Amino acid sequence: METVGIRELKAHLSRYLKRVRSGVRLAVTERGRTIATITPIESPATVDWAHQLVAEGHAQWNGGKPTGAARPPKLSRKTAASVVLEDRR
Repeated sequence: METVGIRELKAHLSRYLKRVRSGVRLAVTERGRTIATITPIESPATVDWAHQLVAEGHAQWNGGKPTGAARPPKLSRKTAASVVLEDRR
């Protein structure tokens, strides 16, 4: 495991994050004492469930950024305090 001080890490964060992406584990030190470790994630998040919904026809996706609902649901304008007071009655 490679060791890096806080000041050095802050000054060259991008460089160290590239090293972590390539699989290197870093021990972050403060005044010579290890205070944290930075490790690469083991596997990317899986979105197989989303692909399955599209394949089954339950969802649609054209590859772009989601735009939201054409007609968003109407929300009540009640405050949390008013809901609590109603519940107490």
